[in-house]
Amino acid sequence: MFRLGLTGSIATGKSTVLQAFADLGAHVFSADAAVHELYAGPAVEAVEQLFTGVTHDGVVDRTRLSAALAAAPERIGELEALIHPMVRQRIRAFMDAAEAAGAFLSVVEVPLLFESGYDYGFDAVAVTACDPAEQRRRALVRPGMSVEKLETVLARQMPQAEKRERADFVFDTSHSIDATRAEVEAVVAQIRAQG
Repeated sequence: MFRLGLTGSIATGKSTVLQAFADLGAHVFSADAAVHELYAGPAVEAVEQLFTGVTHDGVVDRTRLSAALAAAPERIGELEALIHPMVRQRIRAFMDAAEAAGAFLSVVEVPLLFESGYDYGFDAVAVTACDPAEQRRRALVRPGMSVEKLETVLARQMPQAEKRERADFVFDTSHSIDATRAEVEAVVAQIRAQG
């Protein structure tokens, strides 16, 4: 089984590319989705202990958590030290299950893949990228996003140009979704040909 890591900066099309891989039969995993699941169950108590008052009705309230982190950005590392190992455990279990199921390709989307420095054992890494102006436009239409919040996120992420240099595959999502899907199809064909 070919293990592909997928990363990219905020609002560069990771979800679109991940869905395109799924549509072509790849087994896919989203670290963001895993965090959402953890915030709705297994991590709630531990997050509340770190950041009192950020849970509501038995789940982590992401708006409250964002506010707590905005007030104390130096504590982001504490949250990551708690959540990242839980996500990594889920990624390992996912890849093992995909291989056991006979998948030809597993794609794991990890937004901070390069920034974390963690070796997931991927065979290759794909990066999504787009025109910076388009990235900002996409990001700022998201619910709850502000210019200040976007700047905070971008400051923690490696520049797109550096991610492109490190990638084995680059998906430029500045164009149409159909064009992006065609790029994904070409990569899947290349991986199948290697297999």
